[in-house]
Amino acid sequence: MTERNVFEYALLRVVPRVDRGECFNAGVVVYCRAEAFVAARTHLDEGKLAALDPQADVTGVRAALRAVEGICRGGGDAGQARREDAGRRFRWLVAPRSTVVQPGPVHTGLTADPEAEVERLLDLLVR
Repeated sequence: MTERNVFEYALLRVVPRVDRGECFNAGVVVYCRAEAFVAARTHLDEGKLAALDPQADVTGVRAALRAVEGICRGGGDAGQARREDAGRRFRWLVAPRSTVVQPGPVHTGLTADPEAEVERLLDLLVR
């Protein structure tokens, strides 16, 4: 039997007009402590974005989603977070914020392959 580890994940939501509170899922962040793994995958549905706010800054939303992916990768793409371990980067990314790209609540699960879990959750909950 393959060893399964606990993982945590949060959806990334796009809230084009924070005052209205309408949102849709545009990504997922996954963290597995046992493997010191953190990763994010995103998919922006521009049709949904335009439906909620025809004036939305698509370029800005894409940049915010790419920034989350970069923070997860670490290194130069992570800015000030580049020196932090995977767990601290995850906790920083899932902290509540009132911006156009917001994390949802953190959920848990079991997985033998965190990398595959990121893709599975993206397909299931975002695409």
